[in-house]
Amino acid sequence: MTSVLDFEAMISARARSIDVSGIRRVFELGARLEDPINLSIGQPDFAVPDPIKRATVQAVEGDRNGYTLTQGAPELLEAISRRLADDVGWDAPSDEHGLLVTGGTSGALLLACLALLDPGDEIIVPDPFFVIYPALGSISGARVVYCDTYPDFRMTAERVEPLLTDRTKIVLIDSPGNPAGVVLTGDEQRDLATLCEERGVVLISDEIYDAFTYADSLEEGRCPSPARYSRNMLLVRGFGKTYGCTGWRLGYAAGPKSITMQMAKLQQYTFVCAPSMAQVGASVAFDVDMSGHVAAYQRKRDMVLEAFSSVADVVHPGGAFYVFVPVPEHLGMSGTEFAERATERNVLVIPGGVFSQRDTHFRISYATPDDRLAAGLEILRDLAAG
Repeated sequence: MTSVLDFEAMISARARSIDVSGIRRVFELGARLEDPINLSIGQPDFAVPDPIKRATVQAVEGDRNGYTLTQGAPELLEAISRRLADDVGWDAPSDEHGLLVTGGTSGALLLACLALLDPGDEIIVPDPFFVIYPALGSISGARVVYCDTYPDFRMTAERVEPLLTDRTKIVLIDSPGNPAGVVLTGDEQRDLATLCEERGVVLISDEIYDAFTYADSLEEGRCPSPARYSRNMLLVRGFGKTYGCTGWRLGYAAGPKSITMQMAKLQQYTFVCAPSMAQVGASVAFDVDMSGHVAAYQRKRDMVLEAFSSVADVVHPGGAFYVFVPVPEHLGMSGTEFAERATERNVLVIPGGVFSQRDTHFRISYATPDDRLAAGLEILRDLAAG
């Protein structure tokens, strides 16, 4: 006799606590439409630069297809170390600071939370947030505390300080941010770094979009970073968004060795290492000039701001690929309802409720060809105007 097992009842509370990403739902909806204008996906629309492709193919053909060290391939670690020294003045790896190549920046954030958080601990994240941030609490057993950054989407020390408790372990920031593209100033990041040091809290800076910081938000030609003001923090960056290789799953974390060693131990027993041939290919990435793509995306951003200039009060995004547009109050609808109306017109955007405890906005990703972007903006502007 074959017994019937209730597999649904066997699912862990951890898995049940995590909802399917709202972004994925929009992707699935778009798959049912005929040639939709997709302004939902946060993925560059340009190809991986040829030097990186060639280095990766050579790695495959040269049989660099086995495991790397858990910390990463030597040539990639060396390239990252040079970049950190030049950009933020860090000497990693060193006796005090560790460096770890991870399976994307999401992999770095997950490992960091598993290494630092116990059940009952607290992690402070911005609201609005990147969709993985709430799940980090569910997976680690920690409590997620939301820092309300409306209406300007700036996660400042003044907003964070009242949220700190004796259970706070981590303050997580992203700048340039997703979904609003806002870039914190150097002064704002210095103040956050100082606050965290004084209160004995780990600041994690998610800088996946560091290279896509636009001219009007650069400071001394660079993306502002708290790493220039403190070494007592964890810096997370990656390659996928900058070089169009999101599917390669390559990120890295640098910070106190006591943290990165624990992250490496966890990686050894989970992901083992990031894809080996991709690591070798990415070791030449920092030599590739991406300024033309960055300038093109700044122009796309300006197209979006111009389209909504007279129908919505949009916060100026200084980087990334996104604009977080408020649904005009006269429409009397939520971000989800607006996104549904857009879908009826064959345009895909993400409701603000996917990224926030509020559902008052919608996110546009302008990582798409200019003609498609212009066509989609015309429809969205018409909907917003009512």
